Amino acid sequence: MADKKIALVTGASGGIGTEVCRLLLNNGYKVVATHRPGKQQQAAAWLEAEQLAGQDIRLLALDVSDHEATSEVLTGCLRELGRIDVLVNNAGITRDTTFKKMSWQQWQEVMDTNLNSLFSVTQPVFNLMCEQGCGRIINISSVNGLKGQYGQVNYSAAKAGMIGFTKALAAEGARFGVCVNAVAPGYTATPMVTAIREDVLDSIKATIPLKRLATTEEVAGAVLYLAGEYGGYITGETLSVNGGLYMQ
Repeated sequence: MADKKIALVTGASGGIGTEVCRLLLNNGYKVVATHRPGKQQQAAAWLEAEQLAGQDIRLLALDVSDHEATSEVLTGCLRELGRIDVLVNNAGITRDTTFKKMSWQQWQEVMDTNLNSLFSVTQPVFNLMCEQGCGRIINISSVNGLKGQYGQVNYSAAKAGMIGFTKALAAEGARFGVCVNAVAPGYTATPMVTAIREDVLDSIKATIPLKRLATTEEVAGAVLYLAGEYGGYITGETLSVNGGLYMQ
């Protein structure tokens, strides 16, 4: 349908990314879901496994850590689509270790994928949104970008940087009708987290005031709210979905 709003979601096949795609599709959006280059078969299998195949979703091979390649691919994609209404920057990786043992490569890989990618992906989309006179950019940060986390100096720094990026870009985008916000999930029941040993998972839940993990649907619901009509007067904010683990 030509009148559908278009959402671009990076890191689409992760636990949170999948539910963001599903919820946007269920609410009438057309979705462009990115995946790593060379992973076309895996991405197609993901669509089938998640029962997203056949819906208004298309795959886009995009290495968000490669600035030049990202710029080239997005330029062509945006020219073809003509507009983007919602951008969800969800791509992210971890390379956890204590700072004393952290290699430059472990630092750089996390920065390139989690933080530097915001420049590469967002700038062409932001410029198009400014021309449109409207748009929503939603950056998936983390509770650990707010409070820090042992063994995650690289990840925490990147996710904290994402929040600063959000606030500054919101100030620039406001006069063009572009709202920029962040969602900061806490421990979420993604396949990776739920695979943790049960006793370790129980100890994690014990530290959370609500005594449970977030569902991926709850995090995706926060994205949908910020993307939708009722989120139009919110910009420069970070919406925490962490069960009370960290209260500002």
